[in-house]
Amino acid sequence: MQDIMNNPENKSARKNLRNCSTSAEATLWKLIKDKQIDGLKFRRQHSVGSYILDFYCPSLRLGIELDGNVHDDVIVQEHDWEREKYLKEIAGIHVLRFENEEVTSNTEAVIEVIRCWIAKNNPSC
Repeated sequence: MQDIMNNPENKSARKNLRNCSTSAEATLWKLIKDKQIDGLKFRRQHSVGSYILDFYCPSLRLGIELDGNVHDDVIVQEHDWEREKYLKEIAGIHVLRFENEEVTSNTEAVIEVIRCWIAKNNPSC
């Protein structure tokens, strides 16, 4: 399993995504970095196979994806579905998805959804 996590071939893509993050990504990162949610470590731009998750909590195998308007397209939605299927079936990762607008306009609700998912799925809570 470790060989599909943060493959060195994806390093420059991950770095570029970190350096060019959206305002929604920057907003959420400020609230989840440094173990601010239940003492859990989140990583930013973590690759799994050929996919790169916006945020990833390794101890819970939880990915968080923030979607912009491009995800309204049917072809992109199909790709998202294939990606989530791979992440769940091959890597055992559950993905929570939020729209960028949701993060910027209702940040507290997004954090609450994340906390609720953690409460239901983290045996140590």
